[in-house]
Amino acid sequence: MDAVAGAGQLVGLAAATLLTAAFLVAVKMGWRRRRRQREVAPEGGCRVVGGDGGDRTDIVIVGAGVAGSALAYTLGKDGRRVHVIERDMTEPDRIVGELLQPGGYLKLMELGLEDCVEEIDAQRVLGYALLKDGRNTKLSYPLEKFHSDVAGRSFHNGRFIQKMRQKAASLPNVHLEQGTVTSLLEEGGTVKGVQYKTKSGEELKAYAPLTIVCDGCFSNLRRVLCSPKVDVPSCFVGLVLENCQLPHPNHGHVILANPSPILCYPISSTEIRCLVDIPGQKVPSMATGEMAKYLKTVVAPQIPPELHDSFIAAIDKGSIRTMPNRSMPAAPLPTPGALLMGDAFNMRHPLTGGGMTVAFSDIVVLRNLLKPLGNLHDAPSLCKYLESFYTLRKPVASTINTLAGALYKVFCASTDQAKNEMREACFDYLSLGGVFSNGPIALLSGLNPRPLSLVAHFFAVAIYGVGRLMLPVPSPKRMWIGARLVSGACGIIFPIIKAEGVRQMFFPATVPAYYRAPPSMEISEKKEQKYRVCFGIELFPSNV
Repeated sequence: MDAVAGAGQLVGLAAATLLTAAFLVAVKMGWRRRRRQREVAPEGGCRVVGGDGGDRTDIVIVGAGVAGSALAYTLGKDGRRVHVIERDMTEPDRIVGELLQPGGYLKLMELGLEDCVEEIDAQRVLGYALLKDGRNTKLSYPLEKFHSDVAGRSFHNGRFIQKMRQKAASLPNVHLEQGTVTSLLEEGGTVKGVQYKTKSGEELKAYAPLTIVCDGCFSNLRRVLCSPKVDVPSCFVGLVLENCQLPHPNHGHVILANPSPILCYPISSTEIRCLVDIPGQKVPSMATGEMAKYLKTVVAPQIPPELHDSFIAAIDKGSIRTMPNRSMPAAPLPTPGALLMGDAFNMRHPLTGGGMTVAFSDIVVLRNLLKPLGNLHDAPSLCKYLESFYTLRKPVASTINTLAGALYKVFCASTDQAKNEMREACFDYLSLGGVFSNGPIALLSGLNPRPLSLVAHFFAVAIYGVGRLMLPVPSPKRMWIGARLVSGACGIIFPIIKAEGVRQMFFPATVPAYYRAPPSMEISEKKEQKYRVCFGIELFPSNV
C-alpha cells in the first residue's frame, strides 16, 4: 500500500510539474504574441518596424556615410541587430573625406575594415610636403615601428563608402535601407527610435533601445542632441587634375599660398585632387566666370610648375566644385536612448585630413563601451554610462581638432607682420627635421595624438619665431613684434582649447565619467540565461 501511495504521489508531482511548465510556456507565448502585435500595429498613420525580418532591432543608425557604415559593420560584427537608414544609397560624390591618415588606417584595421581601401585604386600616402615661395620641405610619417602596410591612404570618397556599405550589408543582422529620417521619436525625454520616409514615400517608424545619429555635417537632427556652434571659416574649391605628377610622389602637398593654403593629393593612379581654400563664406560666382578668373589670375601663379598646365586644363573643363569648411566643437546634450557621432557631432577644418581618423577612433571607443552589455534597454542607465564616451574620446579628438584649427590660422597669409612671422617660423621650424618635424607630423597623422605634445610644439614654434627676430641684434621694434607674435599664438590656440574643454583634453582621468562602470545590464546573454532558466524552462521572457 505504501509503495502504491508513493507511486501515486510521484505521478501527481510529475503531472503538476508538466501542467506548470505548460502554463508558463503558454504565458510566454502569449506575451510574445502581444509584443509582436504592438511592434507592427499602425500608429498615427505610420507602419512600425522593429528591425530586419520582423526581429527586434538593437540599434538604429541614421546615415550610412563614413561613420555610419563603419559603425554598422562594427556593431553588427559584435552580434547587435542593426537597422541603418540612409537618405541616398548611391555612390557619393564629394571633394572631402578623401585622405585617411595613418592613425585612421590603424583604427580601420582595428575595426576589421582595412580591405575597404582595396580595389578602389587607393594611393599610399607617406607624408606631406610643404611649399612656400619656391622653397619646399618634405615631412615623412614616422612609420618605422609599424607594419609595412601601415600608411596613409587617399581615394575617391564615394568608392570607399560604397565598399564599407557592402561589407556592413554582408552581415545577416545588419539591415541597410534607403529612407529620409524626419524626426526622432521621444517619449518622456527618452528617444525610442526614428520616423522616416522610404524611397517610395511611405511613412514608417523604427524603434530600438539605442539610436545613433551619423547624418553628417548637414545634420537636421543634431539640435536635439547637442548645442551646435558651427563656424564656417572658409570654403574649398575642388578640382581634379589629370595627366600630371606631384613634385613629391605619394605625399600630400600643402602650398602656403596667398591668401590661404592650397592642398594637393592623389585620389587615384591618374588623378590628383586640388583643394583651393578661400577665406570667408562667399566664393566667386561660377555662373559669371568670376571663379575661373580668380583661379587663373590669383591661384594658378602659385601652383607648382609640375601641376600648372593640368590646373588650367581642369578650370577650362569646368568641373569645379565648392564646399564650405565647417568647424564645430563637440557639445553633447546627453539624451537617454540616443547618441551623436561623426560630423553630425564634431567637425574641424579639413586642412589636416583628420575627420575620418576621429570618426574611426570614436567608433573603437563606443564599441569597447558597448561590448560588455548584454542588452541596451535601460535607457537612463545606458545614457549615464555612455557619458564616459565623451571623455574617453577627448585626447584623440581634441588633439586633431586643435591642430587643424591652429594650423589653418597659422598658414593663412596676413597683412599683420607678427602673424606672417609666425607663419614663416612654422615653415622653418618644420624644415629643421628630426624631432622638430617628426613630432608635429606624428600629431597630424594621428599616430601620437597627445594634447600636451601639441601645445609644446605650438609654443616651440612661437619661441623659435621670437628667437629669429632677436637675431642678429634685438631692437625695440623686433621685440614688440615678438611680443605680438606670442600674444597672437595664445589668441589662436587658447580659444580652441577652451572650446574643446581644458579638463577633458588634458586631465581626462579627473573627470568622474572616465571611471564610470557599466550598468547592471552588462550581464552577458549567456549569464542572463543562467539566471532566467530553471529546470530547462525559461521563467521570464528576454528583454523585458
